[in-house]
Amino acid sequence: MKSSSIKKYTLFFGLITLLDLIAVQEGFPILHTLAKSLLMPVLAAFLYNSGLTGTKKLVLIGIFFSWWGDIFLLMDIPGSFYFIAGLASFLTTHLLYISYFLSIKKQAPSLLKKQPIWFILIIGYGVGLVILLLPHLGELKIPVALYATVISSMLLCSLHIFYKTNPPANKFFVVGAIFFVLSDSLLAINKFYQTFSMAGVGIMLTYCLAQYFIVRGCVTLDSSTNLTHSNRTV
Repeated sequence: MKSSSIKKYTLFFGLITLLDLIAVQEGFPILHTLAKSLLMPVLAAFLYNSGLTGTKKLVLIGIFFSWWGDIFLLMDIPGSFYFIAGLASFLTTHLLYISYFLSIKKQAPSLLKKQPIWFILIIGYGVGLVILLLPHLGELKIPVALYATVISSMLLCSLHIFYKTNPPANKFFVVGAIFFVLSDSLLAINKFYQTFSMAGVGIMLTYCLAQYFIVRGCVTLDSSTNLTHSNRTV
């Protein structure tokens, strides 16, 4: 994909993100609904127009489920099923992202095998978060524990393929996965443990960065792979 197109989508997505953050902070619900509803379609167009080669369709489907998750959370009210529906949508997204990462089978060492400390730290973080939230989860103990397991696995998979993908795509994947864990952690802490100042802005900012960097990783990886193939044929 041409760098000019990447810049165009980045600027457009950044503008919508900024509008959404302003809406969240200043309390403009209509603007928030409109902006948040546009975030994933823009990223879907970005990914689709880069060419759906290989297993990138998994990420595109993941973005589709994320869009549904956004819609469900916009409709969330106390006692409703929308939060569970949103949780299920994002759980599906993470499973699809895991499938995408594991579909990359380049013969290269796993970062987790070379540096197992990352495995210990991430598992420890996931377990610690669940322990922190557990007394406040009520009937959601099992769903939230399952979600924490899956999202920790998604981050581990992004680290697993770090040496199996070309830079800067590998960095985009890891940064995106880290932001996703952070966003979901902030959401869970704010909803179940204790509300905090500017939670909405923090959750949306990290979420938007997460999705953007994962999609950017897909686009960049595909471009670098095509470039490598072209160089080999010269």
